[in-house]
Amino acid sequence: MLQTENLTVNIGPQHPSTHGGLHVEAIFNGEIIIDSKVHLGYVHRSVEKIAETRTYPQFVPYASRLDYLASHLPTIAYCQTVEKMLGVELTPRAEYIRVIMGELSRIASHMLAIGSIAIDLGATTGLIYTFRDRERIMDMFEMTSGQRLIASYARIGGISEDLPPEFFPAIKSFIKDLPKMLQEYDDLLVGNEIMQARLKGVGLLSAEDAIAYGITGPNLRATGVAYDIRKAEPYSIYDSFDFDIPIAFNGDSWDRFVLRVEEIRESGRIIEQALAGLPEGEIKTKVPRVIRPEAGKEVYHRIESAKGELGFYIVSDGSDKPYRLHVRAPSFVNLMVLPQISKGEKLQDIIANIATLDPVLGECDR
Repeated sequence: MLQTENLTVNIGPQHPSTHGGLHVEAIFNGEIIIDSKVHLGYVHRSVEKIAETRTYPQFVPYASRLDYLASHLPTIAYCQTVEKMLGVELTPRAEYIRVIMGELSRIASHMLAIGSIAIDLGATTGLIYTFRDRERIMDMFEMTSGQRLIASYARIGGISEDLPPEFFPAIKSFIKDLPKMLQEYDDLLVGNEIMQARLKGVGLLSAEDAIAYGITGPNLRATGVAYDIRKAEPYSIYDSFDFDIPIAFNGDSWDRFVLRVEEIRESGRIIEQALAGLPEGEIKTKVPRVIRPEAGKEVYHRIESAKGELGFYIVSDGSDKPYRLHVRAPSFVNLMVLPQISKGEKLQDIIANIATLDPVLGECDR
């Protein structure tokens, strides 16, 4: 038999299939991946260190830049962490509005995930369809916060402004059209035999390995583990809503893809219920003008973000700035399983695996 040397192929950080500044060093024996190494740090912005030099309210816009594809969710998570530290309770209207904006962010993130999976596999039309629908959410973000992508709408103690009158017809129209959008995704992508051939049986992850690696979110639920923090440890007012946790059982790229389509449907159900039960009242609770938690206080709070468990750990020293702030970013943790699920596969499969893990590099390089 001929003896050959292993071949190293660098995927990224400039390649569009890496979803940002991600560099994967893939090592091949012939056409088969025998190992791969994930290299991060190309978009590192020292966000956690910056928090130590900013007051608690000043850090709010930095949080939205973590997962900039679902910007309301990290902002809400940070504000809830500070509120937990202060013992602040929100008004019912503020809680409902946060849920609505958070679930819109989840839908926007999943739509882009579905579209980017499609274009990574060569199906450009899939991205155009999901981008078209996601633009309607961006319009609603602009109505409420003045920002489309990196929308800082939550504030410590509530939200910045109440929902404008033009928001309600826009969101009701969107929710009404959502089933048609999902049907188009089914016809164009889910029922596409090329998509199925490229994703089924690829990037297999077992439930045991997922738990061992600390994988959360859709990537964990695709292995058959019905774990969603909104149900397992309800926060905000999520225990007031009726919704299901979609799961799959094969743990492959196909299940990770299809699961996100189903999660959009469930988020639509939550928004519909939140709109129906939206109470009148104040949108802000009184908080101190200068926030100074007592020295030595530490708190951890987590939410079910679009990518999985997003947590903030804050330690106070009695000043108006955090002594220490750490982000438990789901994208960072989820990416660590890439070498495991890609071993024994081919080059085109590692692209599919990156796409279906759905990392956002703003969370990885904190």
